[in-house]
Order: sequence, then structure tokens, then C-alpha cells
Amino acid sequence: MTIKSIYEKLEQATNPVAQVLHKGENSKVLVIGFKKGMTLKEHVTNTPSKLTILLGSVEFNEPEQSVILGMFDEIIIPTGVLHSVIAIEDSLCLLTQG
Repeated sequence: MTIKSIYEKLEQATNPVAQVLHKGENSKVLVIGFKKGMTLKEHVTNTPSKLTILLGSVEFNEPEQSVILGMFDEIIIPTGVLHSVIAIEDSLCLLTQG
């Protein structure tokens, strides 16, 4: 699975498309594709994570803050904190865990 093929899958998708790009012994890198308006619903992670925007822009929401992230922006996702992601435009993101 390449980043390009994830982007292509978005044409027919009704939900965000996520695939593991790389998995190590203690880490994982996922690619998440969004069409404008798609939402990654509220959830919590127990693994230290960082979201990097490769293309487009998203709104990253936590109970205490909302942040607009554009191309090449990054945000550390705190463990144990409820959060969601909404695509402001078609977007590709890397999620690094571990």
C-alpha cells in the first residue's frame, strides 16, 4: 500500500481511509486520508502519537482546544485525551505512534 493508492481510494470512500505504512517492534506509522468534511470520531490513544499533515488541512479537536493544521504542520497527541479530526479540505496525514 502506497500513499498514492490511499489517496486514490478516497474517491469512493465515505469514511477516512487509514493504512499501516510501517510497523516496527515498538512503533507504527499510519497514513490517513480524508475527503473534505470527513471526521475521525472522538477517541483516545494510549500510545504516544504525532499527527503530521502531508497535504490539505484538518481541524484537530480536544476538549480544551481546537487547532487548524495545514500542510507540514505537526501536533503531539497526548495519551488519554479525547480527540477528533475533521478534514477542512482533502487531506493526507501521517500518524506516528510509539
